[in-house]
Order: sequence, then C-alpha cells, then structure tokens
Amino acid sequence: MRFLGFCFDMGDPPSTFISGYRDESMCTKMKYNDLGKTGMKVSKLGLGCSAFGGVYGTVDEQECYDIIEYCLKNGINYIDTAPWYGNSEQVIGRGLTAKKIPRNTYYIATKVGRYPDGGVKDMFNFTKERVEKSIEESLKRLCVDYIDLVQVHDMEFAPSLDIIINETLPALNEAKKKGLIRHIGITGYPLDVLESVLKRSTVEIDTILSYCRYSMNDTSLLDYLPFFKSQGVGIINASPNSMGLLSSDGPPDWHPADDTIKNMCGQALQYAKSNSVPAAKLALDFSCSHPDVHTTLVSASRMDYMKSNLHVILNGVTDHEKKVQQEMRTKYFIPLKNHNWEGVEVAKYRAEIG
Repeated sequence: MRFLGFCFDMGDPPSTFISGYRDESMCTKMKYNDLGKTGMKVSKLGLGCSAFGGVYGTVDEQECYDIIEYCLKNGINYIDTAPWYGNSEQVIGRGLTAKKIPRNTYYIATKVGRYPDGGVKDMFNFTKERVEKSIEESLKRLCVDYIDLVQVHDMEFAPSLDIIINETLPALNEAKKKGLIRHIGITGYPLDVLESVLKRSTVEIDTILSYCRYSMNDTSLLDYLPFFKSQGVGIINASPNSMGLLSSDGPPDWHPADDTIKNMCGQALQYAKSNSVPAAKLALDFSCSHPDVHTTLVSASRMDYMKSNLHVILNGVTDHEKKVQQEMRTKYFIPLKNHNWEGVEVAKYRAEIG
C-alpha cells in the first residue's frame, strides 16, 4: 500500500503511523501484525523495558529516553513494561514526557500482580484491591491517561488460579469499563497455565505473553499455537535470547536453567563464534520468524544494542548466518531432551514463603 508517498508492502499502515514524526523510510521496512482482535497493529519487534529498571545492570536514564525515541521513530510502536521491573515505568514516563512523544504514536502495556517492594511474601498480590491500586500507580508513573494493555504477571505464582479467575481478571475488566485500560492480557512461563486460564475465564482475554518458549533452544510454544489461534488472542513473545542463555555474555548467575541446558547453549555459542556469527543475532532472527507470533520483545538499555536489534529485523540475516542458525538447531538444541526449567522458580518461591 502507498501512504503519503511511501509504500507499505504489508498492507495498511498502523494507526500509530504519524507522517512527519516517524522515519518513513525505516517504517516501511517494518512488518506490522494485527494483535489478535484488539485492533492494534503492532510492530514485529517490540520494545521490552525490563532493562530500563536496572534488571541487567547500571542504566543511563537519558540514554533510555533516547532509545525510546529512536525506536518509535524507526518503526517500533509497542512498548511493554511492568511494576516488577524496578523503576522502568517511571523512566518510560519521564522519557515520553521529555521527548514530547505524541500519545497516538505508540501502544503501551504494563502488568499487575508482581511487585518489587515488601519482600518475598508480598512479591505477588493478585487481589482486586491491589489490581486497582496498581493500575492507578502505573497511570501516574507512565504519565498517560489510559493504558493500551494490562497483563496479569506470572500467574503460576498465584496461590491458586481461582484468584486469577475470580478476582484479578474481573478487576481488570472493571478498569476496562472505566476507560483506564483498553485490553486485558495474561502472562506466564508454563504454557498449560495460559491455556487453562483462557479456557476458564469468563472475562474476555485479548493477549497472551510467553517468554523463552519460542527461541532457538526451546520452541514449545508451537505445541500451543493452534489453541491460542483458535481463541483469537494476540501472541506476544519475549526474551529471544532465553534470558541470556543465547547471548555472548552467557546467562546471569540467577538463571533457573539446569547445567545441562546451560552447557548445551554454551557449546552452541562457541559454534556460532567459530563460524564468525553473533549468536544473539541468530536468536533474534529466529524468534521473530514465525508468522503467528505477532510481536517479539527485546530489551536494551544501550543504544548500540538497540540499533543492532532493529537492524536484524529490518535487514534480516545472510545466507551463511541462516545456515549456521539451522546447524545450531540441529546439532545442539533439537537433540536436547529437556529444553525448559518449568517449575523450578515456583518451587523455590514456595519454599521461601514456607
């Protein structure tokens, strides 16, 4: 489609495309997908903002502002954060304000249910009262009048999924009726939990967010895609490098994967290095390749990292890089019997709270 002199090969431009604000030559290279039935047409690559809260190290807040502006001007239109990510929401709100970014040029999503304050026993709170308070807090921190999508954060940590069904989701639905939020989503690591809540909920759920389940080392999301598609939900994929397993620096000390997974990923990284190919580039390209995954989130608090990520999405990988990517899958990841660490973090949390 041709729009104001520029050609959008993937159909109509998203409503967030504002001529004169975005770099049209970059935006026309970006693919946009309908996020389920929400009416939001989101960029193939989304801006995850956990890094803005210092989750992966020291952050230069001004650089975060620059990253937000750079992403929005160069094709990305979806921003995802959470109260759990330290002061990420505050950084985003200050950045949007400082850069005077028009509200109609982006979609913004946050979460409820998981919080950084109060110690381990107060880390998760899915009650109606806390949901209502959390939405009010997020609106103020993000400096917006409404939030496009609010998601229930890591539902598997709830004492029972009954509270998600009976309190959390109905509270979000009330906020939706008031115009405070526009859409409702759910997140979690165990895919069967996402499936169960979708089946049980009397509140319409618009999106699911799955992380580390469609990456080079673990494609188990594919087993659930037919059901998710049948429900018409938007599908958000996060952490293409599996929380550091597929990054050049390797996973952080707190990573819940066992040694078998870490060692196999380490061997794969060495294989990529021996072929002069950056593994993180291959990981991002792979995770963004499935047509039924509507957006994939990446988080970076350094501009050079973010520019590299965007370059991969807009320009793809070489034939040599694609060959190495396929060989890594065949040699290391497909033969790996256990691809995940499901249950490890929940068991640890249950033990900590007694």
